[in-house]
Amino acid sequence: MSVDSSYYVYALKDPRQDPALPFYVGKGTGIRSYDHLVKPDESRKGARIREIEAEGHQVLVTRLVDSLTEIQALRLEAELIAAFGTIDSGGLLTNSVLPTGLGAKTRASIVLPSGVKEKAQLGLSLLKEAILEFAKANPKGISNSEAASLLGLRSDYGGGSKDYLSYSVIGLLMREGKLERDGASRKHVARVR
Repeated sequence: MSVDSSYYVYALKDPRQDPALPFYVGKGTGIRSYDHLVKPDESRKGARIREIEAEGHQVLVTRLVDSLTEIQALRLEAELIAAFGTIDSGGLLTNSVLPTGLGAKTRASIVLPSGVKEKAQLGLSLLKEAILEFAKANPKGISNSEAASLLGLRSDYGGGSKDYLSYSVIGLLMREGKLERDGASRKHVARVR
């Protein structure tokens, strides 16, 4: 069985600075690294791209590492985002990984190593994508128990509640309006947009 090693990790850099500093880090295959430039979105990244181009410059696209598996690319992307930091956490990158308001919560007695919020939010983003994809593939809906067991999210911690992680992620997806609960079946159904 062959391993798909077609992934890479890339950076978008601002040429107006010397040296050109990254303002976005991502992973992809094919021409993904250039997709952002074709039609910039309404994110901070898109605004920066339009700003650079409006001043007559071209965004620098740099492939940092080639020939990675998807898991390797995800890990490297998370490490780099954590290392450079996001604008929300006082760093350089326009990547959106922290939900609104999360960056302000701190406790004086707790040490929070640099980059761990970004890693946690990237992981949460992947969990949300997986559960939403699972729900979309099952139009009659999914239960929390199915998400926990079939996606390998069930805890083996000594307590009696082993499905809290999937329950929490499903709750976030419901709050975002991406899932809704069918009252009759008590299953969670992906909302069609």
